[in-house]
Amino acid sequence: MKRLFGLAFLMLCLFSATAMAQQENTEAEEVTDEEIEKFASMKDSVNHFMEVKQAELESMIKDNEVFDVARYNEIKDAWGDDAKLTEIEITEDEKAEYSKIMDTKNSLSDVIKERMISLIKDDEVLGAATYNKVNSAMKTDPEVKAKVNALIAEKKSARSTEEEEAE
Repeated sequence: MKRLFGLAFLMLCLFSATAMAQQENTEAEEVTDEEIEKFASMKDSVNHFMEVKQAELESMIKDNEVFDVARYNEIKDAWGDDAKLTEIEITEDEKAEYSKIMDTKNSLSDVIKERMISLIKDDEVLGAATYNKVNSAMKTDPEVKAKVNALIAEKKSARSTEEEEAE
């Protein structure tokens, strides 16, 4: 009798755990269009910010007063090898300018990451709970992922059109 009661109790626990897991999965998958829209807007904002920062870096190289793009590439190829740097006769000004560009380039990922985190934490923009919910749903539901990607592409296209019209 004890065995039967123990087995029944074990089965009840197993069914409860399974039901709870299914309920959690169902809740995790239920992502609203508004949440998807917020997520896509945040991602588009981060992507645009990244494009702007990348363009600034490119301008920093192209519009440089110390060296032109060809010289930048020559320094880039030799960087880290003192013999090559001596061979290309790098000046102290060029070293300083190249270091400045590299510092900017290396800090970009941190700046972009901080921007993304601030948008995720801002409940008016997205909120951490919504981010986690949509991000999890994207991993498990291809339809949610497709919706998010389509919205991001749509927002990028609209932004590009607006920028062209502004010019």
